[in-house]
Amino acid sequence: MPVINRVAEFHKELTEIRQDIHAHPELGFNEHRTAALVAEKLKSYGVDEIVTGIGKTGVVAVIKGRENKSGKTIGLRADMDALPITEILNHDYKSQNQGVMHACGHDGHTTILLGAAKYLAETRNFDGTAVMIFQPAEEGGGGGNEMVKDGMMERFGIDEVYGLHNSPGTDVNHIEARTGPLMAAADFFEIDIIGKGAHAAHPDHGIDPIIVGTDLVQAFQRIVSRNVDPLKSIVVSVTTFHCGTADNVIEQTAKLSGTVRTLDMEVRDYAEKRMQEICNGIAQLHGAKVNLNYQKEYPVTINHPAQTQFALDVAKKVVGEDRVKDDIEPVMGAEDFSFMLLARPGAYVFLGQGDTPNCHHPEYDFNDEIIPTGSSFMIKLIEEGMPLS
Repeated sequence: MPVINRVAEFHKELTEIRQDIHAHPELGFNEHRTAALVAEKLKSYGVDEIVTGIGKTGVVAVIKGRENKSGKTIGLRADMDALPITEILNHDYKSQNQGVMHACGHDGHTTILLGAAKYLAETRNFDGTAVMIFQPAEEGGGGGNEMVKDGMMERFGIDEVYGLHNSPGTDVNHIEARTGPLMAAADFFEIDIIGKGAHAAHPDHGIDPIIVGTDLVQAFQRIVSRNVDPLKSIVVSVTTFHCGTADNVIEQTAKLSGTVRTLDMEVRDYAEKRMQEICNGIAQLHGAKVNLNYQKEYPVTINHPAQTQFALDVAKKVVGEDRVKDDIEPVMGAEDFSFMLLARPGAYVFLGQGDTPNCHHPEYDFNDEIIPTGSSFMIKLIEEGMPLS
């Protein structure tokens, strides 16, 4: 059961759609053109129902199978948003929106799901209901959570949910996943330091926020190296440090920000607690004020065992057993499909797109070669998951 012939037949059409979306990227919750294009295509495919505005700019389509004896509904999800990155490639479909580009392949994910929708609406070779989920704002906006909070799962009676993401560096058309934690929780923090300004020649008259901030950065790394079990994953990255404007002035304030990534809920809670303790202690040490604003964003993306095994079994039928890996190491990047997996059982997989620049790189581009494979995989999740009797 390799790539479906019919899907291969409209590969060119899907590639044109993907490149059109690529040329008109939109940031999270502003995917108005993209959502309208998706809805237009879905209507032309003859799906049974199209609902827009779920999770602000999300689109959901319903396709009914030839039978509904099973009473089962499976959801398939693709993300639609782009990133605030300036594209540096000069291909014909280069981004027309300055400073915005599809640097993570969501244009490809959307196209893959459109291809699956087109085929499923034509054939309807399944017993149940397929729900196509086109999600906004994956890149930090939590669009997946917004769709869940909008009651999507209940409204459409979704029993299971599946998604995929392209994987630069993984061989073309290889599919990989794992049961359990697949991608990390993503938390973000901002720290305001209030010291005491002074002349740079008289540091003893002030409280230097740069020294306070430096101590914080170093102490945070000891959470990783000395406070958390070495066998449990955690990343603490301070990614911005802003202070001062002159070389002869000790500034009064400084601001730091960054992210914490974990794969374990207890470690996640501990990291927040320990960071607050460190901020309090270093503030007292220096006589400064240190205010920590810690925001828990995306939870851990956790694949459910039965659904993951099912997805990988389907993958083996589509790409071949030798192209499927079921025990990859977890990834410390985050994914708001995690919210959908908290709401319903399901699985998330990676689809290899070859030796390309990595996601979030200004030279990244989705590999159109993998569209038929992705669409065929999505289709077979529906047909194999709800087979006709």
